Amino acid sequence: MTTSGIRRLRRNRAAAPSEMLQRFPLFRSRARGSSFSVCAFFLPVILLIFASFPSLVRAQNPNGSLRGEVQDASAARVAGARVVAQSTGSSITRETRADERGEFRIDGLLPGAYRVTVTAAGFVQAVANIDIAVSLVRDISVTLKPEGGPETVNVQGSTSSITTESVDTASAVHQGVVGSRDLETLPLAARSFANIAYLVPGTAPVEPSDPTKARITAVSTGGSSGLNNELSVDGGDNSDDWIGGFLQNLSPDTIQEFDVRTANEDADTGGTTAGSVVITTKHGTNQWHGDAAFYERAARLNARFPIENPAPNPKQPFSRQNYVGTLGGPLAKNKAWVFASFEHVHENASIAYSPASVTQFDALAQLAAAGLIPGVPSIAVPATVPIPFRDYMGSLRFDFAQSSKSQWFLRSSEDSYITRNALVQQGTLPSTGLTTHNNYWNTVLSNSYAFSPTWLGTLVLDASLLHLTQTRNSDLGFALAFPFSTTTQTISGFETFGDNQFATPITLFPDLRNQEKYQVRYDLSRATGDHSLKFGVNFIHEPVLSGAFAATAETLIQYASNPDHYLQNTGDFYFSPECAAGVPPDGSTCTHTPAGNGNFSQNVQRLAFYAQDSFRASHHLTVNYGLRYQTTFGLFTASGLSQASNPSFNQLVSLGYPQAVPHDFRKQFAPRLGIAYSPGGSERTVIRAGFGMFYNDLAQNGWATAFQAVNAKSVAPPSLIDPNYKTPYAIHVTGGVQHAFDEHWIVSADYTHEQGDHGYRAYPYPSATVFRSDNRSSYDALMLRVQGNVSRRFSLTAHYTLARAQTWGCLLGELFDYVNGVCDPYNAFNPRDYGPSGEDVRHRFVLAGTVHVPGGFELTTLTQAESARPFTITNATNDGRISVNGRPTSLDEFRGTPYIQADLRVSRPIKVGERWQINPFAEFFNLFNRNNPGANYVASITQLPIPPDQISSGNVTSICTVSDCSTTVPVTNRKQLEIPAGGLGDFFGPGTTVGIPFAAQLGVRVTF
Repeated sequence: MTTSGIRRLRRNRAAAPSEMLQRFPLFRSRARGSSFSVCAFFLPVILLIFASFPSLVRAQNPNGSLRGEVQDASAARVAGARVVAQSTGSSITRETRADERGEFRIDGLLPGAYRVTVTAAGFVQAVANIDIAVSLVRDISVTLKPEGGPETVNVQGSTSSITTESVDTASAVHQGVVGSRDLETLPLAARSFANIAYLVPGTAPVEPSDPTKARITAVSTGGSSGLNNELSVDGGDNSDDWIGGFLQNLSPDTIQEFDVRTANEDADTGGTTAGSVVITTKHGTNQWHGDAAFYERAARLNARFPIENPAPNPKQPFSRQNYVGTLGGPLAKNKAWVFASFEHVHENASIAYSPASVTQFDALAQLAAAGLIPGVPSIAVPATVPIPFRDYMGSLRFDFAQSSKSQWFLRSSEDSYITRNALVQQGTLPSTGLTTHNNYWNTVLSNSYAFSPTWLGTLVLDASLLHLTQTRNSDLGFALAFPFSTTTQTISGFETFGDNQFATPITLFPDLRNQEKYQVRYDLSRATGDHSLKFGVNFIHEPVLSGAFAATAETLIQYASNPDHYLQNTGDFYFSPECAAGVPPDGSTCTHTPAGNGNFSQNVQRLAFYAQDSFRASHHLTVNYGLRYQTTFGLFTASGLSQASNPSFNQLVSLGYPQAVPHDFRKQFAPRLGIAYSPGGSERTVIRAGFGMFYNDLAQNGWATAFQAVNAKSVAPPSLIDPNYKTPYAIHVTGGVQHAFDEHWIVSADYTHEQGDHGYRAYPYPSATVFRSDNRSSYDALMLRVQGNVSRRFSLTAHYTLARAQTWGCLLGELFDYVNGVCDPYNAFNPRDYGPSGEDVRHRFVLAGTVHVPGGFELTTLTQAESARPFTITNATNDGRISVNGRPTSLDEFRGTPYIQADLRVSRPIKVGERWQINPFAEFFNLFNRNNPGANYVASITQLPIPPDQISSGNVTSICTVSDCSTTVPVTNRKQLEIPAGGLGDFFGPGTTVGIPFAAQLGVRVTF
């Protein structure tokens, strides 16, 4: 199985304020005129000119926009009206004038609250307080009254939240904005901002992507793990280009808003298969503000986890405290501001061994005491293993208003965490654990300069660093693996005693990782009444994308039976430090790997540019269209050398491939088109449709062994890259309708089709593994959503998704995430190898909202329910799937149990004076204490309770009913083979699970 098979991650628009401007006479529905300007004619020419230049990636704008029109009481347009948008917390101001049709647009607005003032000769001034959301366009309509007295109408806004929304008539993008209030009030089990992204239709919970970043969650979209999403923070790239997903974690209290896009039709989005996450951080204002919070969880507040810790086992000790603090304010009023945030996580998790595990450990200790494991006279068997985790996240941001035209900000963030005894599992001793130390650092410097009321330029300079080390607990030179230790074919639970091998049958992960990334991006936009043109160029220089696999001499002995068997039959026990004693007689295996060079290294550059236009064709119709081009440099260069230096390079011809090196793909042209149509005059309904083509070079971990081979001059098995490489891409087609019944209730229905082509796959030939880009996949989803906001009583959002995600694979089916395996390289598209992806969730329902009850209490819930997820059960050699009663099983044919989790938060805000507020709260996760394995089931035939001859044959016909398998019952239903192995996401140890058992958390937040 390919080294990239790290077990899979498991995983609109909300808008704007709840006060709807249409309720007020000065801000009501539009009646736009229609005009086709010269810009619309020249844009295709501009696109072609751009496409002729050498090649950019990831260029998302974290700011928002304001557009609208000005008219008088008779609905006649008012040309030349002065429109001023001023941030309510600072002096930052943007100004424009309505054109001859009375239309205006202001781009590049920092998300937050604004005071919009509209003035024109002969009319009374109109004022509105509105909220601008990240990466979205806010529409208003202004009706000016004739002069006759000093009259000003004030429309109050409110904090943006996923549970409040107004109809967006300008965009075809499927998205949802999650605001700071959502992050503060909705219950988050792991205090991860990504968990709240589940509120957006088309997303789902996912498992951690990688044990080297087990605490950084991702956002699943489009039936995949989310590792392929484009991720940015304050306009700077935040993608891990080796494993995928977020590069750096952020405290929820650092974030102002984030926008989750499940389908993009804008050309400024790249390096994705259509999903993206755009984050903007909090900033200082003219008034000092901040908060402090404390969160407490302990074992006494948690339920027992019956899958891993059933009674009468001792309950697993656990405690966690989160300490949070933020402070922001003016360094120089109306000129410079600062905002700082810090969060510390102090967690003490543990593993409490079950009696079955202790029995096997004691038997192994007796084998050592009998001298059968030379050099190890004794093995300690503790009752529990502590797994302490410490995390420190900090961020510091400075904003500076150089002038009315020029604004700057500088943000620097850091995340450093240590996990000790990582990867120790229920069936493994502490010697197999690791100490993992992760360090992340990121700095963004940005300037927005308004050349005129219609032209805006934005510069982003970004630098980021990842340094990760993993040190194993023991260095004995060998590892012993017994069947009882492996609960599922994942990174966890492989070795029983001895050195951690940094690998399992389907995975290989590094013990050292380094990533340095430097980004220069520039966007230029021109906003008029009819058109909003945008051009962008983005260059990412990644001189360090490197790491190392374990390369010390290692011996791995995989035993056919458990220690208690060998204690009774000591003559069957085999041990040889370097496998010198021959082949074990009972079917056990011994593998010795000599010392080598595990280093791998790349130096990659990513370049892209785009041009797009949002054209208001009429007062009913907006057309968004554009073209993007992107490419890479050095994608296949390892340590400065091409794949021609791979010692197995000459094998390509014998395998039927041309003897040539792969090259960066230069034909990544990606057109985008989106249409938003609002029939009638009320603009309460909008119909959307879109098309987009998205290229993504994905993560590089899939074929890292091919880069390692260049350094090591050998790698087993030999690894090569197909010279006929093409960048994987996805074609997205979307459509939908959204309707507002009134200012309280909005419903929407959206459909998405994604067709994936040239996905990565590994062809395991007998003499070598060849990585190719020839896989195909598909995803279809129907998403229904309702949002209600009855201001003083309750607010809610609920959505249902009916979806299907399918692809080709051998042991795992992944959409644009990892390198899928091929069971038979000579029959790569066998119909039995086509099936659901690992994130194929057919039905999913989410409900979130807040209810205000008597006594000042607030009840907030986040409830999720979804149908069972698929998984595969592999044969004993882990190179294929099992058969049941003589019939081979297909890809991900097995399904677990539905996932249902209801989380609740109870709080009682207490006002203290004008500005201070104390908010004590209690949070309850998995309120009904439901077991939620997700797809975490025993996935190897070696771990099923079946007779030994069926394990070796790979064909299951009966199940053992007693431990010694002296009696069996026939298999009449596949459900008999489905054995839970943990919670959803419980692959890398305590603290990383999504489907946790019941847990309660107490805390308090003080805000001023």
